[in-house]
Amino acid sequence: MTFASEKMSRRLFWIAFFSVAMAVVEAAIVVYLRKLYYPDGFAFPLKPIELSTYLIELAREAATVVMLCAVGALAGKVFWEKFAYFLVAFGVWDIAYYIWLKVFLNWPSSLFDWDILFLIPLPWIAPVIAPVSIAVIMIGVGVAISGRYARGLSFRATRLAWVLVPVATLILLYSFMCDLPAMLHFQQPKPYLYGFLFVGDVLYIVAYLHCHFRSRASI
Repeated sequence: MTFASEKMSRRLFWIAFFSVAMAVVEAAIVVYLRKLYYPDGFAFPLKPIELSTYLIELAREAATVVMLCAVGALAGKVFWEKFAYFLVAFGVWDIAYYIWLKVFLNWPSSLFDWDILFLIPLPWIAPVIAPVSIAVIMIGVGVAISGRYARGLSFRATRLAWVLVPVATLILLYSFMCDLPAMLHFQQPKPYLYGFLFVGDVLYIVAYLHCHFRSRASI
């Protein structure tokens, strides 16, 4: 193992360590919220919460993203390396969050349990397998990009990737936010659009692979 690769491995370790610890905090907050609003166990349909609590949750979620961005910015040197470490931090944090919820609440019972994923700009709802699959891709891509820089290679986003990634993101966001009655009128969600999840995940992978093979051989 070269010095650069060893240095990257140490960074990835500490990023993962931070993300797992941060996931404890996130999971603990959700435990408290569920005890307040779902004392008999979390389940859909959703229950209304006070506006003040909702606004605090929006601020907390925004702060979480800022913290993960900060980790990537501190760990990397150039933009795409920073972005790679951010992807790893986000992916590990997301998966660890569900692991800690399983430890604290014995939930979810399966990857197909529904969850509230995010609140900005509208509530995102989907089975747990959706964010977990995206998190796995984020970790894989993040490790791959950071590994390129450790080997003295570069990375750049191709024109095709600049098209595929926004399209994939819009497809996934639609699958999370399309069921307005379940989100806003506290109804049971309709069956999830797993085809959209599959297409979105595949487009992300294709976008990365196209970048990988088109990037210059060296920095």
